[in-house]
Amino acid sequence: MRRRFTNVCLALMIAGMWSCGGSNKATEGGEKQDTMSQTKANDAGNKEATGIASKVKDYQTVKLTTDLSQLSDKEKQMLPLMIEAAKIMDELFWLQAYGDKNALLGKTTDEATKRYIEINYGPWDRLDGNKPFVEGVSEKPKGAQFYPADMTKEEYEKLDNQKKGSLYTIVRRKEDKSLEVVPYSVMYNERLTKAAELLKKAAELAENESLKKYLNLRAEAFLNDEYKASDMAWMDLKDNGLDLIIGPIENYEDALNGAKAAFEAYVLVKDKVWSEKLARYAKLLPDLQKGIPVEDKYKKETPGSNSQLAAFDVIYYAGDCNAGSKTIAVNLPNDESIQLEKGTRRSQLKNTMKAKFDNILLPISKTLIAEDQRANVTFDAFFQNVMFHEVAHGLGIKNTITSKGTVRKALGNTASAIEEGKADILGLYMVTKLREMKELTEGKLTDNYVSFLASIFRSVRFGATSSHGKANMVCFNFFQKMGAFTRGEDGTYKVDFEKFPEAVKGLTNKLLTLQGNGDYEATKKFLDEMGKVSEQLQKDLDRLKSAGIPKDIVFDQGLDALGLTAQ
Repeated sequence: MRRRFTNVCLALMIAGMWSCGGSNKATEGGEKQDTMSQTKANDAGNKEATGIASKVKDYQTVKLTTDLSQLSDKEKQMLPLMIEAAKIMDELFWLQAYGDKNALLGKTTDEATKRYIEINYGPWDRLDGNKPFVEGVSEKPKGAQFYPADMTKEEYEKLDNQKKGSLYTIVRRKEDKSLEVVPYSVMYNERLTKAAELLKKAAELAENESLKKYLNLRAEAFLNDEYKASDMAWMDLKDNGLDLIIGPIENYEDALNGAKAAFEAYVLVKDKVWSEKLARYAKLLPDLQKGIPVEDKYKKETPGSNSQLAAFDVIYYAGDCNAGSKTIAVNLPNDESIQLEKGTRRSQLKNTMKAKFDNILLPISKTLIAEDQRANVTFDAFFQNVMFHEVAHGLGIKNTITSKGTVRKALGNTASAIEEGKADILGLYMVTKLREMKELTEGKLTDNYVSFLASIFRSVRFGATSSHGKANMVCFNFFQKMGAFTRGEDGTYKVDFEKFPEAVKGLTNKLLTLQGNGDYEATKKFLDEMGKVSEQLQKDLDRLKSAGIPKDIVFDQGLDALGLTAQ
């Protein structure tokens, strides 16, 4: 566990509440100098504390709950076990993202700073490019705690171990300073063993046989790092009222190699009414794949048609998905072989989505969207855009056409941003095609376009360093270049409904070509050029903060919020 400080004194100056002075001098001048220094330090500390309190207000607190009356008694008994297992994922993500949570919080006396540390799972602001917000803390290691902070590229490349690039291992130094590869099941054995026990207890209560099978297999995966069998079993879940996404899943936290999976958990209750409405769209993926506006060689794969599309209310977030900006939809598994064989499951997190729409997107539209287009920002359009973003992860190409292996491996740490951008843009393509096919009839296409633009303003506030934030900046800058929207003299933005579809086609072609070619350098150059926040846009985003519009949400969650008691 490694924390980086610029020097020993700064390690104690957490949140401006500690100071390191020189030796006291017995002269009057020395005492005055010490007093003045202390006054300046106190002023700086007070200013910093005020700034942190403002940052905490960037998050709107939302109570996570749902109608539990639809659940059976045994399902209600399963929830405390699932939530307890989720809490373990939270502990594990802290270790991966930062290290010793309690040691960091123990050195912090300002309550606002403590709260902001908890929100960010460390002393780096996830909505502001991972900038340190605790005095004396160095920049965040790109490899988080998955690798030694002082590891060089040459050392990593020379490490002769086939598991070094595995999703489920960490690289650390031995006592002799050489590198070794340690499986998660060994590194985090005590906590994962406890989590496995909780899942097995939940499985004993499960009335749905598919859910029982999945929970047992996931428990085994915690102990042997073999997750494919449980992923396959999870894909077979269909009639379950409860769901649990849990384990090491996404690789966003590894900004060094994009190779290591971070622990997280979602405890979910299915919205069966909405799920029935959404079920038919996944079956249309193979036909939609054929119409993507790109050369045939970049769409030669056939996406699995067994993909599921369902809506859930989330009742607990933990770990990676709870850090900084909160996830509102999930497309899993990430394993390309499972995606090609069975497709994926797209889970729309409806209660969280509605909370973001009401508390963030609508206020943003009143500030930055032209008055005559504000009525086009609707929850149905926002829901559709997010839903088809997740569905669109199944379209396109998973393996390069240049014999460089999977897109994810070929593009390395650029893969996530390009994939998120692809999903954004192919989601819009799908909305357009489904409306042409009369499969999607709720609302209007113009609603989808304006809601998409408004949502870009919401997402880029997460910071252009995150995969989602960078993807949104690429969309924004590309669309602006194509004239898909304009900025008026009053500082509001307006969609050009004729040019918007052409921008969708143009960006679709660009992103799928980059993925298919697997050209890392070309992809990095494109992201560097198109993934930046302009000075004008930043000024407009600053207006949102001045208006008091929150950037994201945090949760009042757990058994108390649900009105349940521990078992």
